[in-house]
Amino acid sequence: MDKLKTSWRARATDHWSFLFGQIAVYAFVVLLVTGAFLTVFFEPSTKVVTYDGSYVPLRGVQVSEAYESALDLSFDVRGGLLMRQIHHWAALIFIAAITLQLLRMFFTGAYRRPRGLNWLIWVGLLTLGMAAGVTGTILPDDMLSGGSLGLIQGVTQSIPVFGTDLMGLLFGGEFPGDDIIPRFYWVHVVALPGAVLGLFALRHRLVKRHGHTEFKAHASRSLGTFQTAHLAAPKAMSVAMFLATCGVLTLLGTVAQINPIWQFGPFKPGDITAGAVPGWYMGFLDGAIRIMPGWELDVAGHPLTLAVLVPALIVPGAFFTVLAAYPALERRFSGDRDVHHFLDRPRDAATRTAVGAAGITFYGLLWAAAANDQIAYNFHLSLFAVTWFFRVAVFALPLLAFVLTQRICLFLTAGERHEAEHGRETGRIVMDVDGGFSEIHEPVREPVRELTAAGSGVGTATGITAGAGGRQSFGGMTR
Repeated sequence: MDKLKTSWRARATDHWSFLFGQIAVYAFVVLLVTGAFLTVFFEPSTKVVTYDGSYVPLRGVQVSEAYESALDLSFDVRGGLLMRQIHHWAALIFIAAITLQLLRMFFTGAYRRPRGLNWLIWVGLLTLGMAAGVTGTILPDDMLSGGSLGLIQGVTQSIPVFGTDLMGLLFGGEFPGDDIIPRFYWVHVVALPGAVLGLFALRHRLVKRHGHTEFKAHASRSLGTFQTAHLAAPKAMSVAMFLATCGVLTLLGTVAQINPIWQFGPFKPGDITAGAVPGWYMGFLDGAIRIMPGWELDVAGHPLTLAVLVPALIVPGAFFTVLAAYPALERRFSGDRDVHHFLDRPRDAATRTAVGAAGITFYGLLWAAAANDQIAYNFHLSLFAVTWFFRVAVFALPLLAFVLTQRICLFLTAGERHEAEHGRETGRIVMDVDGGFSEIHEPVREPVRELTAAGSGVGTATGITAGAGGRQSFGGMTR
């Protein structure tokens, strides 16, 4: 009986969506290894020097030591360019894996008690990953770095009353200053990785205390088919997954060029480059700024630049605040304060799934709005019209997504209830003795009931019960 329950648990937790968290951890390990290599050769200094390296088009150009060392890493250090590109790809995959992990937790209800703190950890990891991505992009001191610095300057100065003083404190004087790259360097290589390590350690401790959440197994599946390899060699599977992650990142770093700083050129205040965009995870911020009307107010003699303050601070601040507080909000409005160790199907929580679909739509529209100029150019549309479309769509389409998703979930669950009551249509028609015709319906096997973490037996009723002679009964059907 214990073997039956252990095997059931192995299958219930052996789901592809549980890999996102592992990929995030393994990508972070790659980031630490490649980052340690890069720090040996990188010089976080804004001191101006004359470039005399292997990249001929920039020879004789005045550049910072940071940019020169980044070029030397790319062209003169053996394996340096490969390490730079693996590091950059690992950062993108790290944030993507965290995002997918949060989506999986949200749509299955994995954030419910007792795992509310685990949800906050992943939200914190997302913000730390984004901060690490931004600070890492700034370090090479190329034109893409300068664009990010300009955005940070504008956002900081848009803060009412003390924004200008905060900007001077951050940059060490006038923009761009000489202190921002050394400061961001230590934040990037020490503070942020340390914080991420701390959150991963806390998450590991919480998982050991509460265990993993599990999907409810279905009785229609054969209990004779188990993931025995998962039971026999979990460490071997983890090692294989780590090596696969390293292999994919190495392949991307080898064949997919990313962040070619030699093409962007060194950063010079007042210049701008075309064709360079921020990381995908910052696209929503770029899109929000692009579609925000150029509103500016004067309050008590102080300018209030809503065109930057609202999209760059208020919108993302509200979005991440609601994201972090959602488990508490759901408990308050639903009244559900029970302990949950089993995951829901998205369709079984129609309102939650609809809220998630609305949030994804809102984020996706802001992300797409970051390419409003490219959309207008490639589809021969007016940039004014495209911008106004996104201004309206970010309010209208999330509401539409909420309504449609909720109706679809309710329709699916209603169909399942109908099948449970009347059976599943088989398509086989029979004629009775009176000459009438009717379709044969077969009974639907009901899902296994939840198992308690400390229970000694397996669920009854429509669940799995052990009968005499070791026979198992599935929802009233005996095999």
